[in-house]
Amino acid sequence: EVERVLKMVDGVLLLVDSFEGPMPQTRFVLKKALALKLPVIVVINKVDRPDARCDEVVDEVLDLFIELGADETALDRPIVYASARLGTATLDLSQPGEDLRPLFDTILEYIPAPEGDPGAPLRALIFDSYFDAYRGVVALIRVVDGHIKKGDKIRMMATGTETLVEEVGARHPQEVPEEALYVGEVGYLVTGLKDVSQVKVGDTITSAIN
Repeated sequence: EVERVLKMVDGVLLLVDSFEGPMPQTRFVLKKALALKLPVIVVINKVDRPDARCDEVVDEVLDLFIELGADETALDRPIVYASARLGTATLDLSQPGEDLRPLFDTILEYIPAPEGDPGAPLRALIFDSYFDAYRGVVALIRVVDGHIKKGDKIRMMATGTETLVEEVGARHPQEVPEEALYVGEVGYLVTGLKDVSQVKVGDTITSAIN
């Protein structure tokens, strides 16, 4: 599941607790992210903890990068210090954060924009799917090229299944649906299919040929 999700993203926020430091799952996810050459931003969270040991944790994270064979590009990334509870972030521990803007600015600076072609034919990847008793099969996707909207006729390449898109959205089917999903966006589509086996995880969705 981790490998599948990592192939859907343009970068990674490596979230590390300011006291506990890197956990076993931290090592696993970081190893996979580095193998895919994804840019990694380190976020030390819970810096407001009275037992926080931020400097030691940063050293532990950098040691883990080196141990996993990270190159200079991966090592040359800012460290963001955050408190999710307070909703603040800062790049300098001596300067307490006021909001999460430093984190968002760092993402904009270091995580590349999607490289897909908005004018190309539709190409989307399925990274999960499930059956909803009211809607039918729901697929979670990322749009690689083109766009997808309600009413489009699409084709699942692995199974050859064709269906009409009944609904698309950027969050969850219980929220307000979107008009369309565009290049780089992650969201869901409701297919109207009744058999989840017709939607294969890892499959490519294209426009159906009329």
